[in-house]
Formats: sequence, C-alpha cells, structure tokens
Amino acid sequence: MKKNTHPPYHEVLFVDSSTGSTYIIGTTLQPKEKDKFEGKEYPVCRVPISSSSHPFFTKSNQFIDSEGRVDKFAKKYQRKVEEVKKSQDKQEEANKAKIKESKQKKK
Repeated sequence: MKKNTHPPYHEVLFVDSSTGSTYIIGTTLQPKEKDKFEGKEYPVCRVPISSSSHPFFTKSNQFIDSEGRVDKFAKKYQRKVEEVKKSQDKQEEANKAKIKESKQKKK
C-alpha cells in the first residue's frame, strides 16, 4: 500500500454555535483554531446546527438560528412579495386607464 495517501485521523472538538454544546468526534478535518476542553487541547470546528439545536432532535417547533439565515430569507421573501404587489398595482392602474380611455372614445 502507498504511504501518506490519507489525511491523519484525530479527535476534533465540534462546537454548536447556536447552543454552545460541544462534542469530541474523530475526523480527518484539519481546522486551524484550537481550544482546551477537559484539560486537553483540541482543534475546533464550529457548526451552525447539531443534534442539540435541530428541531427534529429537540422536538421543538422553533428553529434557533444564530447566524441569521432565517431572517435573511424572510427579508428576501418579503422584498419579493412587495415587488410582485407593486407590479400588480401598476398593471391594475394601466388596465383602469385603458378602460377609461375606451369609454371616452365610445362617447
């Protein structure tokens, strides 16, 4: 077998950014950040969602989002709804103007 073809397998400290829960998991990830946990220094990998914060595993209806992705989506969707409403209003005004013109021509 070839040597040095696989990355080194070691323990990494995964930190849930929304709840602060920590897990030590073996992986081949090579994070640069390090932190002490239970007296030993581990490389740290921060994750936005883990089993301690995901609604499926916590059986809660509310989604905790510390990075603002849900708010960003809601704002984007709200902006889109407003644009559609404005375009519909413009179309209605144009239709009313056409109807008004056609009534004036008939007289």
